Amino acid sequence: MNAISSRTFKSGNSIALRLPRALGIGADVEMQIERNGDVLIVRRLKDPAEEKRRLREMVAELESLPKPPSVQEREPIEFPERPGL
Repeated sequence: MNAISSRTFKSGNSIALRLPRALGIGADVEMQIERNGDVLIVRRLKDPAEEKRRLREMVAELESLPKPPSVQEREPIEFPERPGL
């Protein structure tokens, strides 16, 4: 992604940063800002309703997979004696 320049401005008692339309972020989108020294990382927070819907779809897809007729039994694992541990 190419770097985009913007300038801060005063908005009430806060300092704001305008995000250009080219970034594709609409109004009223919740964002997370993380600071690491001079670096600011801005992330779009995911919509919880959308995440739940995607999770339900994923579970439904997993449940629709064919089930094996039986489960193969494993031989028990024998752990060696390890004195002093």
